[in-house]
Amino acid sequence: MEHEEVLLPGGRVRLVDLSRPLGPTPGEPAPPRLRRITHEEGAELWRQMFGIPESALPSGLGFAGEVVEASTHAATHVDAPFHYAPVSEGRRARTIDEVPLSWFVGPAVVIDVSDLPDGCLIPAEELEERLEEIGHTLSAGDVVLLRTGAGEHWGEEEFFWRGCGLGREAVLYLVERGVRLIGTDAWSLDRPYPVIGAEWRERRDPSLLWPAHFAGMEREYCQIEKLANLGRLPPVGATLVCFPVRVEQGSGAWARAVAFVPTEGDG
Repeated sequence: MEHEEVLLPGGRVRLVDLSRPLGPTPGEPAPPRLRRITHEEGAELWRQMFGIPESALPSGLGFAGEVVEASTHAATHVDAPFHYAPVSEGRRARTIDEVPLSWFVGPAVVIDVSDLPDGCLIPAEELEERLEEIGHTLSAGDVVLLRTGAGEHWGEEEFFWRGCGLGREAVLYLVERGVRLIGTDAWSLDRPYPVIGAEWRERRDPSLLWPAHFAGMEREYCQIEKLANLGRLPPVGATLVCFPVRVEQGSGAWARAVAFVPTEGDG
């Protein structure tokens, strides 16, 4: 799936799957639970509901299915402004089903910060320097994706406390330049939750509590967390598509994030 190519009107592109599967994993403190319905159970359900015997079904089997119990913030997902607070920019914060679809497609700008230590708070100046290094000036509609290195630990318990995160000033720096969607391969756009918790117990400084999330009270934006395969993308040139599931009045929703990367030689 990660190496598929398709021909679009603008040329041939490589599809890179940036999504994590929705399912049980040690990296989730509250992991999703899946109950699988077998083909045999599907046939029995039809017998109970409609009186249809197994002998009337091809191979005597019905449809398979799954029943999922999971947070809308499990696996790869988009946070709506309502996730951060009930009010954003002085008005009611929008839920995931109210955010414009245009926010979830745009030029991907990958900023590699995997050399920074776990738990590091990334200032706006650091983002500015990294953008200069890749020779990119942000434009309205750009989607900024942070490659923290945490994604390499997906499926492990330590994923929860791996990676670095943004602060208030860094989020506002991006949003004020027209960025409406910010992504990360880590568990959170903020620093790892265990780091924030330990720091609170030591310093009792409210300004250090999830500053990236709470910046959404000042400026409306969305974030997409727990991305995969950011290392397969160029710093610039790819297009991200990550439409979230339309959860009614949801604070967030799962998304299938996919990057379109132009192949060499296409104009």
